[in-house]
Amino acid sequence: MAVLWLEEISAGDLEKVGGKGASLGELTGAGLPVPPGFVVTAGTYRSFIEEANIDEELFAAVDVDVDDSSALADAAEHAQELILETPFPDDLREEIVQSYREIGTGDAFVAVRSSATAEDLPDASFAGQQETFLNVTEENLLDRVRECWASLFTQRAIYYRQEQGFDHSAVNIAVVVQQMVDAEKSGVMFTSHPSTGDPTMIIEAAWGLGEAVVSGAVSPDNYVVERDDRSVDVTVAEKKVMHVKDEESGTTVEREVPQDKRNARVITDEEIDDLLDLGERVEDHYDNPQDVEWAIVDGEVYMLQSRPITTIDEGAEGFDPAESEGDAATGLTDGSGSTAVESGEAAEAGGSGDVIVDGLGSSPGTVSGPARIVEKLDDLAKVGEGDIIVTEMTMPDMVPAMKRAAGIITDEGGMTSHAAIVSRELGVPAIVGTTNATTVLEDGQVVTLDGDKGSVLEGQVVEPDEEAEPVEEVRPKSPVKPMTATEVKVNVSIPEAAERAAATGADGVGLLRTEHMILSLNQTPEKFIEENSADAYTTELIEGIRGVADEFYPRPVRVRTLDAPTDEFRQLEGGDDEPKEHNPMLGYRGIRRSIDRPDVFAHELEAFRRLYEMGYDNVEIMFPLVNDAEDVYRAKQLMTEAGIDPEKRKWGIMVETPASALAIEEMAAAGIDFASFGTNDLTQYTLAVDRNNEHVADRFDELHPSVLRLIGDVIETCREHDVDTSICGQAGSKPEMVQFLVNEGVSSISANIDAVRDVQHEVKRVEQKLLLDSVR
Repeated sequence: MAVLWLEEISAGDLEKVGGKGASLGELTGAGLPVPPGFVVTAGTYRSFIEEANIDEELFAAVDVDVDDSSALADAAEHAQELILETPFPDDLREEIVQSYREIGTGDAFVAVRSSATAEDLPDASFAGQQETFLNVTEENLLDRVRECWASLFTQRAIYYRQEQGFDHSAVNIAVVVQQMVDAEKSGVMFTSHPSTGDPTMIIEAAWGLGEAVVSGAVSPDNYVVERDDRSVDVTVAEKKVMHVKDEESGTTVEREVPQDKRNARVITDEEIDDLLDLGERVEDHYDNPQDVEWAIVDGEVYMLQSRPITTIDEGAEGFDPAESEGDAATGLTDGSGSTAVESGEAAEAGGSGDVIVDGLGSSPGTVSGPARIVEKLDDLAKVGEGDIIVTEMTMPDMVPAMKRAAGIITDEGGMTSHAAIVSRELGVPAIVGTTNATTVLEDGQVVTLDGDKGSVLEGQVVEPDEEAEPVEEVRPKSPVKPMTATEVKVNVSIPEAAERAAATGADGVGLLRTEHMILSLNQTPEKFIEENSADAYTTELIEGIRGVADEFYPRPVRVRTLDAPTDEFRQLEGGDDEPKEHNPMLGYRGIRRSIDRPDVFAHELEAFRRLYEMGYDNVEIMFPLVNDAEDVYRAKQLMTEAGIDPEKRKWGIMVETPASALAIEEMAAAGIDFASFGTNDLTQYTLAVDRNNEHVADRFDELHPSVLRLIGDVIETCREHDVDTSICGQAGSKPEMVQFLVNEGVSSISANIDAVRDVQHEVKRVEQKLLLDSVR
């Protein structure tokens, strides 16, 4: 048969239907409400080219020197023409068209998506290279299927396979045909809180198609549901726009929400119950908290996508919700748990204290200052130190102004919007999704922002000297830094946090992530390079790393190469081509993606080469999710090809899997200078416990004997081979882990920004005890 229906497919059918098809089939087989569809199998593509006798000509046409751009272009054009100009056999045409007519009422709009596969190779190997078409009808269905097949021979795809040594004839392609859901209401559901990880479901909902919620174009309603008793806290937002399907063209268009629906609640209590039931079923199937995209049509709930929540750790880094919780009875908090003002004192401090705007508290802390209305990027020039930015929604271009602002207030956006995430990283109090702050507040008006409760109060409720300065709150109160033999470094998630991190007095940066520098471009690397240039991409990375390297020079800055999972890339422009993975944390990320895409990774390495050329000899390169010496040798080769001398520069790997811990001796022999423990992943993969899964949360233990044994063995082996060891995972901030590491002889410990000084004191205490024990 040329066609397999989704209900006939499981995860084991990867070679028949590719990654996309296998994923959707798995969900369908689990009884989850996935829109109906079928897959034109990979074997059907193979039969098509063989029975038409174009297979030999096809593969010969693409056997060219891919470095010859003219020859590559001609090869791609010829290969695609062979497929596009070959007619469908009558029986195949009939089977595909007849299958389409069985979807819905027979004239449905469908999505037609490529799903590449090859023997012994996962679909992820070919991520982002084949076509996807939306709102397809019977009239152009067969053409779109053929275009998906032809996209197997674009210049980019040919180049990639040739460079990787893949046999063109070994690669097949399946095509997913699935009914598109014309949603009346849609949104996102988090089965755990996406910021704090609390066992609370959060649903965001808006009218129309889900693109408006995912893109941040509309502030959605927010429903916070306690899972034990299903009590609901509802925040109804003003929904100004909605995305809908244009009936004539079938394309997605933006329309104004009718007046009677703008301030109306989107989902009913019954629909919330249905969504919660769905969320629990998805979570049970995958055995971890999920980020679910959903849609409702005619009262029926459909699941469009589900992936593990990956934002809990980052959102909560350096922030304990229990410590920043305000006291509703007595007043506001200053972000550190202390009460900034008692009830009744507001007027004396210069304001009425009345709530004039409210939204979602997305970054904790309370500050007072003049509001600065930002309607366009040029307005950012008027934002000074201590001002509060008030804008419709933030964008990456606003980060420098966000850094100097005392607080952020936005009309639009939810808990995982750009404003929410970046504000938490910078330690800047923020409120999102107010709907009307830019119209209610006046430029220059003094207000107080309570980032815990999500309230904006009239006037100055907090005295300036009571306000928490992000840099000052982490600066050591004692001018004398504890002297330790074990270095204490700091983790930095975004370049804009460099000043705050440097103020801790840390010995350097043990982990600087490149993800934010790349994700803040709002385009996948491939898309950004395509629309701008490779040099522009490299320059973005250089500027991000350089800002941190300058702040710490000559102290070392250890930079981790790109390690974003595919679900984060899917949120960006160009992300439609990213594979849909059951568990992106176990998938196409880290060094495996870098090695798999050397053409893109080369631009990342070029940034390091140019930084060294500029004199930044304090920059060190760290490769993530390395499993064995083969990964190390390949990364080392790519460094050399990029013009970086591995013998001259300091570089190393992260130990995040039992495999890497067990293979450390071979990796040391390959020439690494250091090994750094990523304890979040190492613990998960050692104990088979997802740290985001509330059902097994009590089993997640970085101090488990098995985890400690792996760490201890790695430290011992590295000491024998003169390789430095460090830790940059969350556990590095725990006293018990610090004690263990220092006793084992670790070279350095990298802690969260707000934990550096405590770790310094703990290291000193343990080292002194070791000295005393040695002389007693």
